[in-house]
Amino acid sequence: MTNQEEEDKIRKVFEAKDWNDIKASDSWQIFKIMSEFVEGFEKMSRIGPCVSVFGSARTKLNNKYYKLAEEISFKLTREGYGVITGGGPGIMEAANKGAKAGGGKSVGLNITLPFEQNSNSFIDNDKNINFDYFFVRKTIFLKYSQGFIAMPGGFGTLDELFEAITLIQTNKVAHFPIVLVGKKYWEGLMKWVKDMMLEEEHNISEVDLNLFKIVDTSDEAIAIITEFYSKYMLKPNF
Repeated sequence: MTNQEEEDKIRKVFEAKDWNDIKASDSWQIFKIMSEFVEGFEKMSRIGPCVSVFGSARTKLNNKYYKLAEEISFKLTREGYGVITGGGPGIMEAANKGAKAGGGKSVGLNITLPFEQNSNSFIDNDKNINFDYFFVRKTIFLKYSQGFIAMPGGFGTLDELFEAITLIQTNKVAHFPIVLVGKKYWEGLMKWVKDMMLEEEHNISEVDLNLFKIVDTSDEAIAIITEFYSKYMLKPNF
């Protein structure tokens, strides 16, 4: 986006609007939001147990985390779990690619952006869903996932990760496993969470640190997911 386009966008927000303008615009937006929820619910309602894999759209094919995401997703599907990603390139592509190779369900919840993201080619044809609204997409992610694997990523990955942690912390969803892959990448952030949020400012409880695990290998990640399912006697139904 150019500086002029950004400026025009900001100015438009502050333009005076009458009631008819506001009503027409907001009413149409409500129907668009509803349609995205309905499509997401209908396509995902019979998906079965799935694990969401979060990560950067910018990760290249030769990156070790690309290969690791592909490996983790392959092993997940061989265990019988479906894989849900954001549907784009990078880590998301790697995860869908691994799921496809493993013969499991490969789901893509793609967000429409002016740059960076198009649906990757490893998503099942009937499980590729496009969204305009991040919050609708995130709701679908969280509603239909029974586990979360966070690979290295940017602000979007952090948003999805901390949303999952928050919903589990506040008992809005069940205590599904959250696995952060890549100790070198995640341990600095989580040290800050422990040192600053917990010990210095007391903004979280010590038990909250148990809501996630940090691992380095695909086998460690898979073990946490399968242990959870075994503990609650849950089995994938596909």
